[in-house]
Amino acid sequence: MTHQTRGLVIAGTQSGVGKTTVTLGLIYALRRRGLTVQPFKVGPDFIDPGHHAQAAGRISRNLDGWMLRQDDNLALFRRHASAAQVAVVEGVMGLFDGYDGLSEAGSTAQMAKWLGLPVLLVVDARSMARSAGALVHGFATYDPDLALAGVVFNRIGSSTHLHYLRQALSQLEGINCFGGLPREPELAIPERHLGLFTAEDHPLAESRLEHLADLLESHLDLEGLLEALPVLSVPQEIPVASASPRVRLGVARDPAFCFYYPENLELLAQFGAELVPFSPLRDRELPENLHGLYLGGGYPELYAGQLSANTDLKRSIAAQAAAGLPIYAECGGLMYLSREIEDLTGNRHPMAGVLPLKVRMLSRLKALGYREITLTGPGLLGPAGTKARGHEFHYSEIAAELGDLPRLYKITARQGAEAAPEGYCINNVLASYVHLHFDSNPEIARHLVQSCRVFKCDFRGGPGESKKTSAFPLNSPPNPL
Repeated sequence: MTHQTRGLVIAGTQSGVGKTTVTLGLIYALRRRGLTVQPFKVGPDFIDPGHHAQAAGRISRNLDGWMLRQDDNLALFRRHASAAQVAVVEGVMGLFDGYDGLSEAGSTAQMAKWLGLPVLLVVDARSMARSAGALVHGFATYDPDLALAGVVFNRIGSSTHLHYLRQALSQLEGINCFGGLPREPELAIPERHLGLFTAEDHPLAESRLEHLADLLESHLDLEGLLEALPVLSVPQEIPVASASPRVRLGVARDPAFCFYYPENLELLAQFGAELVPFSPLRDRELPENLHGLYLGGGYPELYAGQLSANTDLKRSIAAQAAAGLPIYAECGGLMYLSREIEDLTGNRHPMAGVLPLKVRMLSRLKALGYREITLTGPGLLGPAGTKARGHEFHYSEIAAELGDLPRLYKITARQGAEAAPEGYCINNVLASYVHLHFDSNPEIARHLVQSCRVFKCDFRGGPGESKKTSAFPLNSPPNPL
């Protein structure tokens, strides 16, 4: 069966022109009209999708030209667009900005062409009038294979200003101007390190979304925009039944731990994990009868005092780690499993102490970029040789290693350069700064669940009953990309 939907990519001439503002306003305005909107985000970002989900009432999905293959991106888009009437894809950086200055690789333009979607170009029109025509002409003609649905201007000074901008575009053949949004500095979403404030700890007020939607309804031609979008026929997929026997996998979910690709969680559930949320901030003990833990990324440094004060849960996690419970941790999860986090003021906050590491926050960015990991030995995620892709983005560093801690990951950057080995492991714990996208190699999700099954079998239902084992020796062939 196929489903008909409409879709577009919202792109900017550069970062900071208002892509997210237009995206959130459009999503909420269409939803308010009774349409089902499926949001997407180009790139590895966790934060924008959280705000998308709040506006749409549906989980937003990441599309990424490096972490995922072209076919995987297309399949992911079709799978979720098939349940919506409109698919809205927010781009990244400027429309043609990607990995370098020579190719479209990694750009919003590349993703738009892969998906077969037209682009709505957001232009910051502050301090320009007729020059906007030259700018838009360049974007419209730079790649003849890219379809431009039209233009939305942002930061308009007056109705006269918008009139001049429309005049400038009227000289360009086939370029629709769908209107312009006025200058309202308060519309900008607050930012901090790692980007915007997250939807978990700084949700957008309903009144703010209403105001954004009102602005778009009153200043943009939304009917004309919808009519300009092509109708897409996307196949509807048959849901896949979850595997059995089931295992209980605890997932840290609160404002300190909120960075998870939804596909990671869905693959774990598909392979047989019952996902059991818990909060390292609020819960004093782990949920009962767990067979594994998944500690994702987030902002543990902002909640270091509260996390440190929750000694009961820290002790519980440390005890289960010592008992052989499979624990997979990414970035913020790694920081939480360390001995301590030293904040920017020099204060040291004791953490769970599972890993003999000390973490220190920095005022500058420590690492940013795509990563491919290769397992150098058997582990929670598979046998030696298993590969997967993800990204790294953090302002902290390992300040001290207090023991001989094995590293299971060979790390390769997108450009091919080999980085320092990573993937710290002890007992059945595997922790890394790299956020992996499990869709880059779904076998790693299957192996993680299988590691939990091994633990469940050996402990007859959960931790604290019988003998200890290691889930690392899983005998199966490598699953490279």
